[in-house]
Amino acid sequence: MVLAFGLLFLVLFVQVTLFHYRQNFRHWSMWIPVIATPLFGLCLLVFSFCKAAWLSSLLSVLLSVGIAAGAFGTYKHVHGVGKRVDGFKLRNFMVGPPLTLPAMISAVSLLALFALYWR
Repeated sequence: MVLAFGLLFLVLFVQVTLFHYRQNFRHWSMWIPVIATPLFGLCLLVFSFCKAAWLSSLLSVLLSVGIAAGAFGTYKHVHGVGKRVDGFKLRNFMVGPPLTLPAMISAVSLLALFALYWR
């Protein structure tokens, strides 16, 4: 199960990198998921093959940070939609920053944390 979450984080890494690269990394916070998701993914992949206690502790901290980072990203994305012309209109939600992607990082971090302790 932990292996699947590691692979999922690597796929999320590709997606967030493409979205943020498209926006030219205009804000420093765009680097957070680009750096964090491959780190989470690689640590989970290593942990799935080598169940070291220190790695379990590290993953607990990293995934907790991932939950908070996803919540921060959701705030930034909602705020970004509001900054567009006409504010919170349906069109801006459709063409603006995706609201579900940072929430997905929080959700996957939370589920990976459950999988880490539910063996």
